[in-house]
Amino acid sequence: MEKHKVLKAMISAGAAAIMFGTLPVSAQTNPTSDKANSNPETNIPQDGTRQSGMSGMAGATASGSMLSSADKKAIIDMGMANMAEVEAGKMAVTKSQSADVKAFAQQMIDDHGKALADVQALAQMKGVTLSTELDAKHKAMAAKLDKLSGDKFDKEYMKNAGVADHKAVHATLMKDQKAAKDADVKALAGKMLPTVEQHMKSAEMITARK
Repeated sequence: MEKHKVLKAMISAGAAAIMFGTLPVSAQTNPTSDKANSNPETNIPQDGTRQSGMSGMAGATASGSMLSSADKKAIIDMGMANMAEVEAGKMAVTKSQSADVKAFAQQMIDDHGKALADVQALAQMKGVTLSTELDAKHKAMAAKLDKLSGDKFDKEYMKNAGVADHKAVHATLMKDQKAAKDADVKALAGKMLPTVEQHMKSAEMITARK
């Protein structure tokens, strides 16, 4: 009986020794597993997701910072010119009593509205902030037009928003198309020129009949 107890105790001790002896081995982790899942220098996953995203942001910022001050001004001026024509056109559609003037004003809303969308898209791409309200010159013109009606309104609208503004914008776009350093700014100026020229000629014809 005593022998059986001693033998049983020895077997139990041996099993415990085997169990505790192997436990540290099973608890060990693969020393290379963490290295395989991360970049040892930057601790960024090797799939490059974060690195790629940051590179894209840097590229977007760089495209805006590379613009010259003259090219930035060109974009801002394009935005103002188109916004002013749209706003004046809206007033003329409401106040004018002339079918010709109303038709011209609606064309200004349509054409310059599309051009303004192009300028806004370019400004966003280049990181340029456009004004959301008219400048002092066009605010003064709007205030003056608002006080007029009938034939007086039509003549003033066509003289300023029709002929004078389009002549000034046409000259500016000609300069920007030649002088702009950024290819996108140069291309947009060239795209707008034919439409502005057509508006200018139409305005001169309508004004001549008044």
